[in-house]
Amino acid sequence: MQQKQKFGTILFIILFSYFLILMDNSIIFTSTVKIANDLHLNEAALSWVSNAYTITFGGFLLLAGRLGDLLGRKRIFLTGLLLFGLSSLFIGLSYSMVEIISWRAIQGIGSAIIAPTSLAILMDNYEGSMRMRAISYYGATAGIGSSAGLLIGGWLTSAISWRAGFLLNVPFALFLIILTFIKIKNGKAQRIKIDYLGAILSVLIATSFVYGITVTNLWLIAFSIILLLGFIFWEKTQKNPLMPLELFSNRVRSGSYLARFIFMMAMLPYWFILPQIMQEIYHFTPLQSGMGFLPLTIVNFIAALYLPKLTARIGNSKVMLVGQGILLLGLILSTVLSPKLGYFLAIGLPMVLVGLGQGWLLAPLTSAGVQEIPNELSGAASGMTNTMHQIGGPVGLSLVVFITSPFQNQSLVYYHWVMGLVTAFIVLGFVVLLITQPHKQVAEG
Repeated sequence: MQQKQKFGTILFIILFSYFLILMDNSIIFTSTVKIANDLHLNEAALSWVSNAYTITFGGFLLLAGRLGDLLGRKRIFLTGLLLFGLSSLFIGLSYSMVEIISWRAIQGIGSAIIAPTSLAILMDNYEGSMRMRAISYYGATAGIGSSAGLLIGGWLTSAISWRAGFLLNVPFALFLIILTFIKIKNGKAQRIKIDYLGAILSVLIATSFVYGITVTNLWLIAFSIILLLGFIFWEKTQKNPLMPLELFSNRVRSGSYLARFIFMMAMLPYWFILPQIMQEIYHFTPLQSGMGFLPLTIVNFIAALYLPKLTARIGNSKVMLVGQGILLLGLILSTVLSPKLGYFLAIGLPMVLVGLGQGWLLAPLTSAGVQEIPNELSGAASGMTNTMHQIGGPVGLSLVVFITSPFQNQSLVYYHWVMGLVTAFIVLGFVVLLITQPHKQVAEG
């Protein structure tokens, strides 16, 4: 009885906090026009409202995940919630370019703390079948939060203001802080020396790489790769490294990190282009284009409910392959069918398959990313899982924008090119999973 009560309260804190940070990033997609008009932002400045968040979110994930291991998860998690809540308040009250971009960067740091620490808290509090179910819901939240953000952002922007989506975070963050104080126990901090140089290098690598990708600066990308090689060499010499190389000793874990990176390379361009297409071709309002994602969101949620039983029956690796296959089928349909056929046939129908595939892929990828990891490294593993999730998106979106730039004034051609590239990314992810997952597997649970 006590275990069920614990499952309900702590899992709610974990999932709701994770949902908030993912939803908040998606809200931007349906609010950009209103933000630009209200704050008189040009296209370059507007892009930094999103980029500032993406860069700091991706840049601080590894550090935040490891600090949870070293200093105690509750303390770090509360810090993340406080930063997220305060920055959301000041974003909602911003009246200049400098204000909104600065606070979005700080909000990204808060999100970078919440994402890996929430997963590590989940690992601390649940075992066996309960952990499997909790990870299923956590993985589903990753997909639902992103797509629901488009719906909620569209509704709030149309009905109230773009500011409402950010101001709404403030009471939610305060509520989660109070719940965390009451319900989550203080974990044991590890009394060991913190790898400060590794921390600085990890932030420099991720921020320079994501920044280089977002502004298409090859020198910065090359610089980040050189730093990465130095970082790996440094970590090998450390007794308590920021990024333990033990994370990559397991083939399934390593494959899941790469597959998650590729998944987000595909899905961020997918979430980015569809609201544009729905508004341009079908003349949807921001609210209607957000509601256009309902087939994906609803099916994703239903898939998550059945995921624990499916995983117990056929095993985590096979579920991943099934999910990736269904997702690929949905994207092939999106590539082949013309938007001229109408929303329901060209977008809504493939979305059902995309939602089902996403629902059966993200949670198993999350589970594989923390497979057979000791508790003292669960924060580091959670940080790596979320780092791949966060950095993959900008890489994919930048590649897609670069390749399709000659076609951006031709809506239909642009759409088919984007969907073709997104499908190619998912094919690559399928190959990665086929190579890295065990061929023979006993069902878990």
